[in-house]
Amino acid sequence: MRAVQFTQYGPPHVVHVTEVEAPHAGPGEVRIAVRASGISPGEVTIRSGRWRDMVPTTFPCRTGFDAAGVVDEVGAGVTGVRAGDEVFGMVSMTTRGANADHAVLTAWAPKPAAWSWAEAGGAAGSVETAVRVLDRLAVGAGHTLLVQGAAGAVGTVAVQLAAARGATVIGTASAHNHDFLRALGAEPVTYGPGLPDRVRALAPGGVDAVFDCAGGALPDLVAIAGDPARVVTIADFTAAAHGVHLSHGAPADATRNTVGTADPLAVHALPIAVLAAAEGRLRVPVAAAFPLAEVAAAHELSETRHARGKIVLVH
Repeated sequence: MRAVQFTQYGPPHVVHVTEVEAPHAGPGEVRIAVRASGISPGEVTIRSGRWRDMVPTTFPCRTGFDAAGVVDEVGAGVTGVRAGDEVFGMVSMTTRGANADHAVLTAWAPKPAAWSWAEAGGAAGSVETAVRVLDRLAVGAGHTLLVQGAAGAVGTVAVQLAAARGATVIGTASAHNHDFLRALGAEPVTYGPGLPDRVRALAPGGVDAVFDCAGGALPDLVAIAGDPARVVTIADFTAAAHGVHLSHGAPADATRNTVGTADPLAVHALPIAVLAAAEGRLRVPVAAAFPLAEVAAAHELSETRHARGKIVLVH
């Protein structure tokens, strides 16, 4: 089958499509014929080599954490799903490999009817990350949340899920994305110098929590929150120096969807997304959809850091 990988750090052209052996579903897993899969900004940074000291990589390195498609193999011990079902979900955080013709999912849920394949293919990673951080920050009704980098893949989902919880959401973005954020349910504000004053004008009573999806602004975000414990970042590896929690990936023991498991990814986050989608409260904005063979172009777009929503590969 075709799969995306890279064999060295470097610019986008080092990532390419190659032929590999097709995987098979093991116990507690399902295999899908992939219809669409996501491009993760984190993986793009890993490929560049900028995180080589923090996220060691073994070559060749397969890519892709989330995908959607049609189940064609069901592993031992799995119930509630069968060949032919349309699902979305995530692969092992260790092995990756969702950017391929077939992918083995360790966590999944039924594909919402309201979502296109492109939306579903890029949904699971953003959903898991958003729910994980919103839970850690205990965001709920009556709270005010600031999302830094609100127009990106995770930010767009976090805005909608926080609003669905009853929170007031302020989202940072460039001016041309402000109407887009309003449509998602956030009050937009421009990022950059002077952010604390602009947020204070929108929320005179202060904010209860800050979700950083962009990185590079932790001193301002801590000042806005008033307490580093009320800030969580998914993008800034200087977090510890500021007393901020860096939330990076699902726990290693919380990615397998075996019968009887109560892991937060399979049982908590993805069903939340399915329900929210059915209620019309959650869409997955797609910045661009590329054919699998054009994966390098997808990485190039991701590196601009100006993609509105999720970048996906369609198969």
